[in-house]
Amino acid sequence: MKGNGRGFCAGGDIVALHDMSKRGSIEECKEFFWTAYNFMYLVGTYLKPHVAILDGITMGGGAGVSIPGTFRVATDKTAFATPETLIGFHPDAGASFHLSHLPGHLGEYLGLTGDRLNGAEMIACGLATHYSLSAKLPQVEECLKGLITDDPSVIESSLQKYSDLDYPDNSSVIRRIEMIDKCFSHDNVEEIIEALESEASRSDDGWCESTLKKLRCASPLSLKVSLRSIREGRFQTFDQCLIREYRMSLQGTSGKISGDFSEGVRARVVDKDFAPKWDPPSLDHVSKDMVDQYFAPLNALEPELDLPTKQREAFM
Repeated sequence: MKGNGRGFCAGGDIVALHDMSKRGSIEECKEFFWTAYNFMYLVGTYLKPHVAILDGITMGGGAGVSIPGTFRVATDKTAFATPETLIGFHPDAGASFHLSHLPGHLGEYLGLTGDRLNGAEMIACGLATHYSLSAKLPQVEECLKGLITDDPSVIESSLQKYSDLDYPDNSSVIRRIEMIDKCFSHDNVEEIIEALESEASRSDDGWCESTLKKLRCASPLSLKVSLRSIREGRFQTFDQCLIREYRMSLQGTSGKISGDFSEGVRARVVDKDFAPKWDPPSLDHVSKDMVDQYFAPLNALEPELDLPTKQREAFM
């Protein structure tokens, strides 16, 4: 699997979802997420080895169709991110499963801030299985095309033959795992922000201020919802995460709790004024009931996402 263009995949068509949401076409939203999440489950449980070549932007749904696969090849051009809180949404497409299984509390950091990882960082934290220079990809593809077996060990050795060594630089977030764990291990978003502010006041480290700035740009409701989602994902199987995220995605696009998704897409992608008016406007206005409702079905008769778990069992 590879991208058709300059990147791998920047995610789902959020403008189309924005338009569906504004029209009140919730049935179209259901069909979109139902199809996408079923495909991601298929990728994650597929018996034939699956190789995703993550050359360029790999974000949101782009991660959702690749990270569950057997092999993920990152390159020197890879840019991975889950930036959904910046558009008033939540890391979906299985992200609550993948992020929650990263080292320490790196998943909470990435999910809340939307920060990017490069190819070397993806290898370091386990999101990618192999790293090759972008210039070598034609050779990688030719090698894979020439294989006459689906033996994972043969594919592994073939990918390894074209692998390169690279390490996160000294400014990488990977080098800040201790600080991330110290700040992002707290029980709620308010305490995370307090910890970052405390660290920022005690040191001249610009990273804390930069992280605080990212959090202040995000939807307050999305921050609270996303933190809970990632924390729940740590104790759920892949299929359970997708089923929960389906409920969350319908709530987010329906606009029943908040119009933050439509407003976030408008501000960042449609009008590009980068000045969203979040509702609620601050963390202290986000009630527990609002967050709880985000995790509930749209109504009592709303069916859950139906995944083929009897044919293909999900992994932990």
